[in-house]
Amino acid sequence: MTASHTHNFPKLHNAAWPGVVGKGSDDGDPCIDLDTMLDLTAAADVDGVKFDGFDLFLFAPHIDIDSDDDAIKVLAEKASKRGLAIGSVVAPVWPPTGGGSAMDEGEGRKKFLDQVRKGCRIARRLRELGVRPHGVVRMDSATSPADWAADPEGNQAKIAETFKQAGAIAKDHGEKLAAEGEICWGGMHSWRRMVDLLERVGEPDLVGFQADMAHTLLYTLGENAPEDRMLPENFDWKNRDALDDALRTLTNALRPWTLDFHVAQNDATVFGSGSHDHTGRHCLANDPNGKLDIPHHAGFWLRDGSGRLTKAFKHICWDGCMFPNEVMMRPETWHNVLGAMIAVRDAHGWTE
Repeated sequence: MTASHTHNFPKLHNAAWPGVVGKGSDDGDPCIDLDTMLDLTAAADVDGVKFDGFDLFLFAPHIDIDSDDDAIKVLAEKASKRGLAIGSVVAPVWPPTGGGSAMDEGEGRKKFLDQVRKGCRIARRLRELGVRPHGVVRMDSATSPADWAADPEGNQAKIAETFKQAGAIAKDHGEKLAAEGEICWGGMHSWRRMVDLLERVGEPDLVGFQADMAHTLLYTLGENAPEDRMLPENFDWKNRDALDDALRTLTNALRPWTLDFHVAQNDATVFGSGSHDHTGRHCLANDPNGKLDIPHHAGFWLRDGSGRLTKAFKHICWDGCMFPNEVMMRPETWHNVLGAMIAVRDAHGWTE
């Protein structure tokens, strides 16, 4: 740690899943293997500061959700030999990855909970092996806003019940669950619906929210929930006071539920891709079209309504998906990401 960067918390993590998400299709880029993603992460260095760890999608080819203990130990060794910790892990709860809709009271719920259970098993084992000092298990509703809209009240109750049962599984493993707020997931597609869902579950220390700056920005635009739009159509993004006011309202509502935090950038465009129904496009940290002031707006999540540090997250993670492999293989991409993460910690970190 250099004299200009004195804080050592929260720890700074990169995400490994951009090497898998959106990759591997016949007409797209191949997946980037986990070793390569970790090498790129470990090599990044800004003013002598490096990434402390990485967060992980529990899905092949990075790691199979059905991995035996030997495979989990190999994963732990991959991290430790590079001086990296493992933080939050993503359970593959979606139907295409072996899970099921949290809204389906039958086979869908069973498959969803099976994937949560498997994810918690791996998470706990990594903790026991000493490479995972903090982090949550991430999930979402694995269903679309369109399907949810067929019966909003009934379907919201079904998702809440699935999340409650998932929380009981997490508790048995000594883990916590965080639902990532994206406008593409039914029952979680607006900030008001997200708060409502978490209130229905009613266990804020066990089943909470994962805030991603890129995705939560889109809550303000109401793409899949016009009734909950916070910024007007054709919003002038030069009006920073109005943006700040909207984000303060949003973060004040969701911060008490937030267990995990992703630093990210967004250009406020919305697109649809596969199971992601009208969701947000991550931007590079230094994208000139990015609408967020990353260190400034990160503070809305990392500080309370009075501006005091919450110290709620022992680590924060960069999230940026769907970039071409050519971009992801450039060392300067991760140099810039790390620089953005350091700026967040300089502004809102602490020392232990």
